Amino acid sequence: MRLDKTKLEEIIKLMKNNGVKEVIYKSLFASLTIKMEGEHKIISSDNYEVIRQKNEKPLEKIEITEGEKQKEDKEENKTKKEEKKYHEIKAPLVGTFYRAPAPDADPFVEKGDKVKVGDTLCIVEAMKNMNEIESDVEGIIKDICVQNAEMVEYGQVLFKIEIDKK
Repeated sequence: MRLDKTKLEEIIKLMKNNGVKEVIYKSLFASLTIKMEGEHKIISSDNYEVIRQKNEKPLEKIEITEGEKQKEDKEENKTKKEEKKYHEIKAPLVGTFYRAPAPDADPFVEKGDKVKVGDTLCIVEAMKNMNEIESDVEGIIKDICVQNAEMVEYGQVLFKIEIDKK
């Protein structure tokens, strides 16, 4: 890649317009690093000219007040409590998620259904094997997090169950 002053200026302009702070280009014959920190610097291991330009606007320092920090902490704690409120059934393997035992059959469970330990919730097909996923808690289905016939990853949340408190 041959870089001249015009191409370098184009790269800087693109970086500036898109908020990019650093670009690194490496090939067998050359390497180039462009960083934007208070002033634009173009540095290369080849014999390219170093160009320096002042930024029109320096980066602003953002300070968070104590009140804002407490508000963020409260929101984070609220989210954690909501997560603890539900038991998550996660995919034990990678495969295709099916809500029903057959395409024309009713789903195993619907949102709002009560489930007991051992109730089948869905099937995850992996390499032509149909793996029934059972509930390990007693409670109410609050959310079905995956669409029928969708690929799921290991550990992906499939269901959220509100545990019955006896």
